[in-house]
Amino acid sequence: MSIWDVFNRLSAEKEQAGKIEYIIVGLGNPGIQYENSRHNAGFMAVSAMEKKYGFSVKTHKFKALVGEAVIGGRRCLVMKPETYMNNSGEAIALAMKFYKIPLENVLVLFDDISLEPSQMRIRRKGSAGGHNGLKSIIALCDGEDFPRIKIGVGKKPHPDYNLADWVLGKFSDEDQRKIDKVCLEACEATELIVSGKISEAMNKFN
Repeated sequence: MSIWDVFNRLSAEKEQAGKIEYIIVGLGNPGIQYENSRHNAGFMAVSAMEKKYGFSVKTHKFKALVGEAVIGGRRCLVMKPETYMNNSGEAIALAMKFYKIPLENVLVLFDDISLEPSQMRIRRKGSAGGHNGLKSIIALCDGEDFPRIKIGVGKKPHPDYNLADWVLGKFSDEDQRKIDKVCLEACEATELIVSGKISEAMNKFN
């Protein structure tokens, strides 16, 4: 099958499914060894959406696992990039180009070590703030004007602690319960953001 055959098949699927209006992306790393690590908080939020809205993110497309759902009254493509965190922008750029989605209609959920596990923060746009996943998105998707939900995973226990070891480590049972609660709140915030009510979401959850 040629690349044009593949593109035509995907285009036909797109027309049958209805127009995608929004892309929702949870950041993380694929593979069993990274499951439930701090760096996979974005994946955890997407898993919470799957349970709440009754859909599955399991189709391999755009270098990601994807699924479709109506959230906040809009048809959304929901993604878990399989590129590994540092190349997250590759998957998002492919989906944006295919569906002709503007950057402001891409919502990204990711881990933040500056927030405690019981916290999340919503931003309309912003810099990468040292987060490699965001650096990739900003570089490959031509800008930083996309909404995002930061999910707190807690700061390093001491300054000399290796950052990679920290973010790739697992939550304690207590912190995991807090993250599970925040992920449910992230679902509600996502609904508001996708439906055009980001100010309301910020007022409620920030």
